[in-house]
Amino acid sequence: MTSFSRTNRFTQGYDPEQVEDFFARARQAYEEVGEAATGTHGSARPLPRMTAHEVRVAAFDLVRGGYDVHQVDSALDRLEDALAARERERLVQAGGEDALFAELTRRAQGLQGRLNRPDGQRFLRAEGFEPGYDPEDVDALCKRLLGYFNDGEEMSADEVRRAVFRTRRGKRGYREIQVDAFLDRVVEVMVAVD
Repeated sequence: MTSFSRTNRFTQGYDPEQVEDFFARARQAYEEVGEAATGTHGSARPLPRMTAHEVRVAAFDLVRGGYDVHQVDSALDRLEDALAARERERLVQAGGEDALFAELTRRAQGLQGRLNRPDGQRFLRAEGFEPGYDPEDVDALCKRLLGYFNDGEEMSADEVRRAVFRTRRGKRGYREIQVDAFLDRVVEVMVAVD
């Protein structure tokens, strides 16, 4: 059982049943992978595996009186970081530090093309009256990410996770889904590095 606070009956929060189910699966996967690593797990059943990516894309319905969104999101961030650390350890065990470095370099290089595009041209524009993200806000974050990847400037995955952009309608904004997918990949690389 988790210990998240509930919102009041007039405020929406994450569906408690969905959150409990997700964290129960995560706990089981995490504990069984830990048992396998220490040799205390029987080999008769396959290990459930949960990846950092699965945690990053987890989504829950909003319901009145649900679990506090910020508390659940913080717990998800910690879980993602822990799973990313385990994934790093597995990669190092399988192929050594060089394999880890090569994989992280490959992932970071895949991001560079979009980061190096000119301001206002990094992502597709929203269509019609579709809400989009303010290009200036997104481009400012992309410039900071260039500093992080190219010059080693300080920046945390949480800063990217918590980035908030003003809304612009139609062609005045970047397509939200494309920006979000790109930032998910950025976070994936950042948590693998830390």
